[in-house]
Order: sequence, then structure tokens, then C-alpha cells
Amino acid sequence: MRKNFFICGLTGWCMEILFTSFGSLRKKNKKLIGQTSVWMFPIYGMAAVIEPVYRHIKGIPLFFRGIIYSAGILACEFVSGSLLKKHDLCPWDYSHAKLNVRGVIRLDYAPLWMAAGLIFEKLMCHADGRKL
Repeated sequence: MRKNFFICGLTGWCMEILFTSFGSLRKKNKKLIGQTSVWMFPIYGMAAVIEPVYRHIKGIPLFFRGIIYSAGILACEFVSGSLLKKHDLCPWDYSHAKLNVRGVIRLDYAPLWMAAGLIFEKLMCHADGRKL
């Protein structure tokens, strides 16, 4: 589990940097500067729970597993974002978005979290060519 925590933390950081870099294209910033926060490492690292969850849901079709992962990630993002916001440490603020909940999650990001969950699943559960 510790190894997967680090894999998920690093993978999450990389995905966030890429996501924010491509977001700068909309602002016509060709430097493609991405950003993240040290706070995000343990938050992404928590995705390591996908491996034991996968053992219980591996018979469910991919799409529905993605929905489960997305719901779990949104729940974790809500809890962690609320705790960080309470201490004025939250590195993100979604209060400007239409489908935000208390400024700490965006419901329109659910498909992105679905994809992220499936990426984490692939990394942890299929990396060596075997299925758990």
C-alpha cells in the first residue's frame, strides 16, 4: 500500500501539472506553465485505496467502475478541500464555476475524475500484466 501511495501521489502531481499547463493554452500562454501544491501529494496518494476497492468491483464493467472511482474521488476532494479551506490552506478555489459545491469540488469534473480513477486502477492493478 505504501508503494501505491507514492505512485498515486506522483502520478496525481504529474496529471495536475499537465492539466493546468494545457489550461494555460486557453489564456494564450505558450509557456504552458503548470502548477500544483505539496498538499496535493497526500491527497492524490489516497487513490491507493483503489487497489483494494478494485478487488471487490473487478467484475463490474469499466464504465461503472469509473463512476465509483469518480464518486470516491469527489468525496475525498470535498473532505480534504473543506479541511484545507477551514485553515486557509486550500490550493484550489472553484467558487467561480457553475457546478461547484462550496468552492471545493466541481461536479463538471466528474468525467475527468472517472478517467483519473481508471488511470490509477491501471497503474496499480494491471501494471505487471496480471489482473488482481
